[in-house]
Order: sequence, then structure tokens, then C-alpha cells
Amino acid sequence: MSEGNDSTTTSSAITIEDVQNLVKKKDEIEEQIKVYYDVLEDQKGVGMTGPLVDAEGFPRGDIDVYQVRNARHNVACLQNDHKEIMQQIEEALYRLHAYEREKREKDETQAKAETVEQDRPLPHPFAKVDAVTPGSPASMSGLQVGDEIFEFGTVNSLNFQNLQNIASVVQHSEGKPLSIAVLRSGKKVHLGLTPQRWSGRGLLGCNILPLQR
Repeated sequence: MSEGNDSTTTSSAITIEDVQNLVKKKDEIEEQIKVYYDVLEDQKGVGMTGPLVDAEGFPRGDIDVYQVRNARHNVACLQNDHKEIMQQIEEALYRLHAYEREKREKDETQAKAETVEQDRPLPHPFAKVDAVTPGSPASMSGLQVGDEIFEFGTVNSLNFQNLQNIASVVQHSEGKPLSIAVLRSGKKVHLGLTPQRWSGRGLLGCNILPLQR
């Protein structure tokens, strides 16, 4: 189950800032390791492996044995931390690249879909909006004067006969959102319009004229 949870956040959770923060931690660990190595170097260059006892087996008197042991211990711990942070950086970079690749493929797919949509012939509108009253349901939906309607709820260019078709849909859809599709400046625009009572006449607040077929 835990692997499943990780997979849902792998692509979306990682950012370049996350990677930069991990690199910053790595740099801090390396700086700390350097400090302790300097301590060991100051102790007669004893390093990580130099003897702490003299030839007779007694603690060396020319170095601070406790300080050396403490520095060595801290270096060992920090090296483990360094190894872990390097693995985290490697994983984060992989996840970041996977996310970017996924996003790029998604963008390309979307761009292709938009191209296909643009290449399709424009639908034939059957009605045109010639008036929209400010503050009306039509106005609130984003409908504009000059919009040419090719879908109005269940009415489309194939089954439209006259404006009574639209009036019937409006009467049966009071308080319910209708999907409207129009041509505006040569582009398709999809709107949601809810016929409802308002301060003006009717349920829409716009005037629609049929187009010559």
C-alpha cells in the first residue's frame, strides 16, 4: 500500500526547489565533515585511522584522544548522512525528470488535440444573439451580442427548426444549467447558461434571431 501512495505523489510532489534544498543539505554536511577532518589534521595528522596509543600501548600524550575519537565518530555519522542525502538527490532528480517528461508529453498531447480541433470544419450556427440585457442570466453566463449559436441544450444545427425549439428547452430547464456552444470571432466558445427568474422579462434576458439556412 505504501508504494501505491508514493506513486501518486512521485510525479507531482517534487520541484526544482526540493532538489536545491537537498543539495544545500549535502553541502552543509560536507562542510561539517571538513571541519572534523581539520580537527583530526590538527591532532598530528592522525586522521581516521592513525593510532591512538603509543608503542607501549598507552594513550598517546601528544594528542587529545577524546577529541580525536569524537571527531572520528562525527565524521562516520556524517558520512552515513552524506550517503543518504546523495541517494535522496538521485531519487529527487529522477522524479523531477519523470515529472517534466510526463508534463511535456501531456502538453504535446494537448497541443495535438487542439490542432485536430482547429482543423475540424466549424459547425453551422442556426441562431444569432442580437441583444443581451446587463445583469440577466444570459449576461451572467458570458453570452455576447453577435454570438452565433450552434448548440443550445439539446438543440443543434441538425434538429433546429425554429425558435420555438429553443423556447421549449428554456421552459423545461428553469433553474437547470444548459450547455451552450457559440461561434465568436470564428472560434468555438462553450458556455453554461441557467434559465431563471430575474428582474427583467423571460428567463434568459437576451434576444435570439434565427439565421438563414
